[in-house]
Amino acid sequence: MDRLWAPWRMAYIDGISGSGKADSCFLCAARDAKDDRQALVFMRQPHAFAVLNRFPYNNGHTLVVPNAHEGDLADLADDQMLALLALARDVMGVFRQILRPDGFNLGINFGRTAGAGLPEHLHLHIVPRWNGDTNFMPVLGETKVIPQALEDIYDRIVQAVADGPPDASQDPPPC
Repeated sequence: MDRLWAPWRMAYIDGISGSGKADSCFLCAARDAKDDRQALVFMRQPHAFAVLNRFPYNNGHTLVVPNAHEGDLADLADDQMLALLALARDVMGVFRQILRPDGFNLGINFGRTAGAGLPEHLHLHIVPRWNGDTNFMPVLGETKVIPQALEDIYDRIVQAVADGPPDASQDPPPC
């Protein structure tokens, strides 16, 4: 029997089984964190921030989060909603530069029935995708292999954000 060792998943299992701190908002904790690297927050804007998902579907899986602790778009002001999409655009731009995905999944789940793990604080998922990134592991083994440590991808993203956008005089990527 093969084993896939992933001890960091225990925090997720504890959280969903009720043995973790279910009454605290992990997104508000990230928003208020003093240490962005420890919290995995890599971009902040006045109304929103971007944080790497600790339990990613894919390498670079990011949550774009309004600073306001609200569970529904109707509860956000127009500038807060616009901030979510503007930050999603910026995150995708950085990822195109350093991760070079072939596409992205973007989504918001409203309510537990729709898959929201934390329905009280809405957030937009950005999942980079690559041609051929599905294989037998998720299909047969019900296991997703994430090839890079969160701290490593965090450091690459923060460096790319600090470096700024690529030189516009360079040739654009092929269509």
